[in-house]
Amino acid sequence: MFALGFFLLAGLLCQSLGQYDYYDEYYVPYAPMEAVSSPNCAQECDCPLNFPTAMYCNDRNLKFIPIVPSGIKYLYVQNNLIEEIKTGVFDNATDLRWLVLDNNNITSSKIQAGTFDKLIKLEKLLFSNNKLTKPPSPLSKSLDELKLNGNQLSSFPANTLSGMENLTTVHLSENKLTTESITGAFKGLKSLVLLDVSENKLKKLPSGVPPSLLMLYADKNDIDSIPSGYLAKLPVLQYLRVSHNKLVDSGIPAGVFNVSSLLELDLSFNKLKSIPEINESLEHLYLQVNEINKFDLTNICKFSSPVNYSRLRTLRLDGNNVTHRSMPDDTANCLRQASEIIFD
Repeated sequence: MFALGFFLLAGLLCQSLGQYDYYDEYYVPYAPMEAVSSPNCAQECDCPLNFPTAMYCNDRNLKFIPIVPSGIKYLYVQNNLIEEIKTGVFDNATDLRWLVLDNNNITSSKIQAGTFDKLIKLEKLLFSNNKLTKPPSPLSKSLDELKLNGNQLSSFPANTLSGMENLTTVHLSENKLTTESITGAFKGLKSLVLLDVSENKLKKLPSGVPPSLLMLYADKNDIDSIPSGYLAKLPVLQYLRVSHNKLVDSGIPAGVFNVSSLLELDLSFNKLKSIPEINESLEHLYLQVNEINKFDLTNICKFSSPVNYSRLRTLRLDGNNVTHRSMPDDTANCLRQASEIIFD
């Protein structure tokens, strides 16, 4: 199990460093090719003798979820043709920790009431790339990760995540969520560190986000402004991504990004005409493909000295109306730690 945890953690970190790539799929191990399966296993699946608490039912063209026997902790049912979840399928699976349902055809109306009620130890529910219009409910209070990417969510009731004190990561990208539909959805989540609401229909950053948040991804929405003091309410936020939105200078209050916790800020593919004011502690700033026409060094460094300078390592300005010639004379002093400054 150490190896599984390591790969999951590595995947999360890879999404959080530098100019990033998204790793949409988890590292999910496949069952070893063994002729013999554990006797405590559904006949449609495999439960390897060296890992008898895992049941592998993935990639088998299944149209239903087999009855899960007692003692199973890790259930892999991804990449099938499943359309519904029937009552009773998990009645004996009271020890279930991971439930992987990605890449099926499950609709919200075909999840029978009470389906998840007995999964009191469930930690990870991976339910991406199905046909859900609302999140399954009620969910186990023991969850630490909920992944609902690539569904058709347009509704997310405010009480869906109520009482989930262990929940650390919520993935809701590639849905149809609006600002109003997620109002109050994240209130009271004391352990939340990653929230991904990319590729939805948000016009504002989500409200009521807990102060524990480290990573907020809101790329590819319709966001045109950042509320004044928004980041001041998130004292440990390190990664903020708002690329491919509709941000303009008038929607960026003075100093809204000037917070010392932030390490990475992605404002690329927007409509900004100037470099926003940032804190000297920021390490990665992505501003490519905006309408920036002036290199305003004072928004990066108030002043430069042997002890006052920017910690920026990466600055991207390609796809704007500035060139190397736009940099003021004192740029080298201010950006002395920068290893990558890109203009074209």
